[in-house]
Parts: sequence; C-alpha cells; structure tokens
Amino acid sequence: MTAADPRVKVVELAPGDSIAQALEDCGAGTRIMLAPGIYREKLEITVTGAEIVGNSAEDTKIVWSDYANKLDEKGMEYNTFRTYTVAVLAPRVTLRNVTVENDALRPEEKGQEVALSVCADGFLAENCRFVSTQDTVFCGPLPADLIIRYYGFLKDPLRAAGNMRQTFKNCVIAGNVDFIFGCGSALFEECEIRSVYDVRGHGYAAAPAHGFEQKTGFVFDKCRFTCEETVADGSVFLARPWRDHGKCSFIDCEYGRHISREGFDSWNDSGRDKTARFAEYGDIPAGRVPWSHILTEEEKEMLLGYFKQQT
Repeated sequence: MTAADPRVKVVELAPGDSIAQALEDCGAGTRIMLAPGIYREKLEITVTGAEIVGNSAEDTKIVWSDYANKLDEKGMEYNTFRTYTVAVLAPRVTLRNVTVENDALRPEEKGQEVALSVCADGFLAENCRFVSTQDTVFCGPLPADLIIRYYGFLKDPLRAAGNMRQTFKNCVIAGNVDFIFGCGSALFEECEIRSVYDVRGHGYAAAPAHGFEQKTGFVFDKCRFTCEETVADGSVFLARPWRDHGKCSFIDCEYGRHISREGFDSWNDSGRDKTARFAEYGDIPAGRVPWSHILTEEEKEMLLGYFKQQT
C-alpha cells in the first residue's frame, strides 16, 4: 500500500505526542508519521500492519532507559526482556527512518539494555538505527526453555513461540555485547553492525539461540562491521552461540580491524563449538576457528531465497 492508499489511516505526530496513544486510537494498517525530534517513550506495538515512519533516523528518535538490574514496583529486577524501548508484538509491523535507542549506558553495572524487541512475524525495519550497549536488538522468539521459565513473569506476547521472520534493510545496529540475539529468522541486508566501546574488553556482535530444527537463523548479507575508535583491534567476535545450535551466516560482509581473526567464540567452555552453526561466504580472513563453515553457492542462495519468498 502506498501513502495515498485510502485504506491506510495516516496520523501525524510531533515530539510531546504519545505514539502509544495514537496506535491505541487507530486500527490495523495505521501509518504514524513522526516529525523530527525525540519521543521519550516506552512503546509496545500491538497493532497488526502498523507503520512508524520518521523524517530520518538522524533526527527522529524513540528513546527510553530501562535496564536489567532496575527494580520494578514489586521490587523485582526488570530482567533483560522487559528493558526494551520498543517491543513489536503484532505481525507485519514496519519501522522506517527512525532511531530506537536505549540510553541507560554502563551495562557492566546495570546489565542488559534492549532497544528493540521483536516478538512477531513479518517485521521490517528500513533505514533505521538501533542503539544501545549490551543486547541492543532481540529477534524473537525466546529459546524454548525461557518461554517456560518466564511463565507468569513476562507478558504472554513476549513469550510467544513460532517462526518469526524479520528483515533489517540499510540499518545501523550499535552495541557491544551480544547486541543482536534471539531465535528469529532474521535477514540483515546491507546494514552497518557497529561495535561501541565496552570497559570489559571483549565484544560479541551476535548471540543466536536457534533450535536445531531452525534452518535459517541470522543472515548477514553485505553488511559492514565497524567500530568506534576506542574499540581495540581484534577484540570483537562476530558471534557466539547463546544456545547449542545457534545459527549465523555472513555473506559478502566487510570486517573492520576490531573483528577477531578467529571470527567466532564458543561461549566459554560450553562445548558449543561442536554444535553451533556458524558460516561465511566471500572474502574470509585467514585464521578462522576450525569449527566454522564455508558456505557453498547453493547454500548461500538457499538462505537468501528464504527471505525473497517472504517479500
């Protein structure tokens, strides 16, 4: 549908207006147009087919500052999965030309700080920026064991199971530790994956937790891995497996000086080097861990073809 499509209800907002209230007042397929500025709001998107469109990611920002060690009104810690600035809880939601940021900072003291949590199918982000430190973007669903563990603690939509397909096009995702994580089938197309400084020294871009039955995982296609000047050479791994069979593929990506020659970490002494599914295609630096895989042309086309079928 285009902007002129009469089936789309367009709502224009300015800083100080509530995005959540605008969505609540509208039905499926609503397009929220955000004027430049900062929208300081914790947002849950529960409207099917909703679009949130900013002027540009540089000047249109949705910001909040929750963190895992924060105590709620009952004295309970927020936990990673309640710290999001924006949670997408409905199918076919689109974000364009906006920044979603968690500005809590100091994760070494405060714990995880999620900017975007996607617990739905058919999500699209285009020309967006997702900015935080540890655990910036969660690509749901949760691992099966956490869906059970968090019964009664997390809202049911945050514990939803099933195949969740997500696409990020021409986006910037910034963080330091496990800053793209989860079990979703997610494509990152021509994105900048930016490592920010962390006092703890080492960083990890992705932390996949896919079950063995999931065949797609995270796919980074023609992405650029960059860093702040203060990030040390060779101090960041492309991925480490959050669960045994986590799956990540890196296709024709560009790696900055901060990326470790080994490429991948097995998550301490977990033994996941025997089960994780990490692979690359294209110009691969020497020195990669022996348990990573080089994709064949056929495997690459199958991974990318999966997402082409969804568009």
